[in-house]
Amino acid sequence: MSREFPLEDIRNIGIIAHIDAGKTTVTERILYYTGRTYKLGEVHEGTAVMDWMDQERERGITITAAATTCYWREHRINIIDTPGHVDFTAEVERSLRVLDGGVVVFDAVSGVEAQSETVWRQADRYKVPRICYVNKMDRIGASFNRTVSMIETRLQATPLPIQLPLGSEERFYGIVDLVRNTAWRYSKDPDAEPEEMPIPDDEINRAAEARQHLIAKVAEHDDDMMIAYIEGHEVKPEELKKALRRVTLKIKGVPVICGSALKNMGMQRLLDAVVDYLPSPLEVPPVEGIDTKTNARVVREADDNAPFSALAFKVVTDPFVGRLVYFRVYSGKVKVGAQVYNPTRERPERIGRLLLMHANHREDITSADTGAIVATLGLKNTFTGDTLCDPTKSILLESISFPEPVISVAIEPKTRADQDKMGESLQKLTEEDPTFKVTFNDETGQTIISGMGELHLEVITSRLIREFNVGVKVGRPRVAYKETITQPIKVEGRFVRQSGGHGQYGVVKVEFEPQPRGKGFEFIDALRGTAIPRQYVTPVKSGIKEAMETGVLAGYPVVDIKATLYDGSYHDVDSSEMAFKMAGSIALKDGIRKGKPILLEPIMKLEVVTPEQFLGDIIGDLNSRRGHIGKIDPQGDTFIIHCLIPMAESFGYATSLRSLTQGRATHSLEFHSYEQLPSEKTDEIIEKALGKKDG
Repeated sequence: MSREFPLEDIRNIGIIAHIDAGKTTVTERILYYTGRTYKLGEVHEGTAVMDWMDQERERGITITAAATTCYWREHRINIIDTPGHVDFTAEVERSLRVLDGGVVVFDAVSGVEAQSETVWRQADRYKVPRICYVNKMDRIGASFNRTVSMIETRLQATPLPIQLPLGSEERFYGIVDLVRNTAWRYSKDPDAEPEEMPIPDDEINRAAEARQHLIAKVAEHDDDMMIAYIEGHEVKPEELKKALRRVTLKIKGVPVICGSALKNMGMQRLLDAVVDYLPSPLEVPPVEGIDTKTNARVVREADDNAPFSALAFKVVTDPFVGRLVYFRVYSGKVKVGAQVYNPTRERPERIGRLLLMHANHREDITSADTGAIVATLGLKNTFTGDTLCDPTKSILLESISFPEPVISVAIEPKTRADQDKMGESLQKLTEEDPTFKVTFNDETGQTIISGMGELHLEVITSRLIREFNVGVKVGRPRVAYKETITQPIKVEGRFVRQSGGHGQYGVVKVEFEPQPRGKGFEFIDALRGTAIPRQYVTPVKSGIKEAMETGVLAGYPVVDIKATLYDGSYHDVDSSEMAFKMAGSIALKDGIRKGKPILLEPIMKLEVVTPEQFLGDIIGDLNSRRGHIGKIDPQGDTFIIHCLIPMAESFGYATSLRSLTQGRATHSLEFHSYEQLPSEKTDEIIEKALGKKDG
């Protein structure tokens, strides 16, 4: 079967931007103008095709990356509309991993915003060529020039404006096309074609100057254009277009265009730019991986005749069809019913149905060839980041790395019936979202869910209630404190009971010593002679270990102690394993009371990346949270703060940091060690614990 579209006529692109820049509106207009939809969907009305989840429609934001396919100028364009909110950064991460090009949308009023910087860095990491669309040109305060200069200064990029706006703010009515030296006027009617016209007389000089500046910028990164520029040749539109394409594909510059998606201005030119300047699967470096048999590096060319290789980048639990796995085909082709191999899990898989996705609508197809982005049913053991390949030509592609969760809350089912459903539903959600983690804390008896931010966890709990019909209550997690001793102490543990018949007799002498942090529990048998028969040593040890599960200060587990059993006594008739186990337990409790016990708290390692202007505010806030700042590294025009902060003080930090820095700083948080809790905090925790016990 011959391909419907040659590889050079395919574009795999993502629409990426800061929250509220207008990504979903841009995608909706693209679908409308390419004939994919016949009605304009609006985010603010909750009718956007790409925002198909109830929550997305209610909140007016994109939460999950949605895929679709459309056609323009005999090219096939696979689009992924990604979220802009920092809490859903994993959706952007996994989308950029499988895309060839990106359209970065900027708000003409706000310019480059916090999440624009984050997604730009993500696109840099995956070496994704991009074009920029400056949206909302019709709004009060819109400035094309300011946005272009912010792209240069804040993103350290080389913007190449290939258009100029005609009019500004509410008087914005069209654009000058600098490549073709022509102008376009837009109508208020979305169905009316833009009208091509000569550049207005009062704009001719500005346009000529801007075109010359564009040619000079392109010439800096393109040898052919450099020759034409130095020799003063007239640059034809086709030559300029080809040079712009070469510069964009090398990621040396980014073409910048403008318009207003809500008013349907500039959409056709945006689609033209996608076709003209963004790469086909043939123009990006071929995918590399590891041959699982020989461990050698192998390359798979983007070719239908090459062995099949694909990367699964998203798992979705669809309420109607079940478990959907989205994947991008890098080489070869795959048919419905084909046997494939998952080298990540070392399991064979069978491709069930193959689906071309249009947001949450599905279109069955019989095969997927190189460059396709499709979803499939029937893969039981394939997860995000897994490779799928030809069973005879195994290759393991580089997986996708995700940031660790930074915020946790406790969650519990409302009823017994919800208990089982909750476990199953949480399992499905962790399969879908690699930045969502579930742990069960044995010490506190709580199920803890962790994610990228408060909104992220809010959305998860809301999905549990709505999609999975699980009644849940959400609380704040209890910090897992620990207890230990600070000085060596020798104690005697006596368990002597006399009653009718057999009594109980066990006496042990134990020395307890503090251990270095993280060393754990150590038991030493230092008995000499026959003070205690050997069979009673193990029960003493297990009595001490069991008693360590609840300390004497506030009932937290005891850690980092060494117990040396050095003496004791027994009774021929009344001694038993049970008696010595109890004696060990009594010795431990007494030893902790007398060994100057302290509470230990978990300390987190925190890294904050921030622009310089917020440095002082962040340091002040960290000091107020008992943070211990290690060093501050300058990196370009940002600073990285390395800090240790108590876990108890880190709750809500994501939200606090966002408000301190207008969302421009990012942070990562991971467990570091246990350290002594200050005495004033110790009293507070003990009071709380005793209060609970009394209550």
